Amino acid sequence: MTKPIKKVCYFCQNNIKKIDYKDTNLLQRFFSTYCQIMPKRKTGVCSKHQKKLAQAIKNARFMALFPYLRK
Repeated sequence: MTKPIKKVCYFCQNNIKKIDYKDTNLLQRFFSTYCQIMPKRKTGVCSKHQKKLAQAIKNARFMALFPYLRK
């Protein structure tokens, strides 16, 4: 059996301290095709940054930068 590849947090690796809700290109990487926030087991983001990421995506949806549902 081979060992699974350990995923590294994107934000820790690139030394990103603050996740900005206006950075739509970055946030779009963490969306599924149905405009849902992808879980951390798929993206490899750590718990601390997953909470900040979810809050940034929710703020972006509230400011109408992202849709709540796919049409």
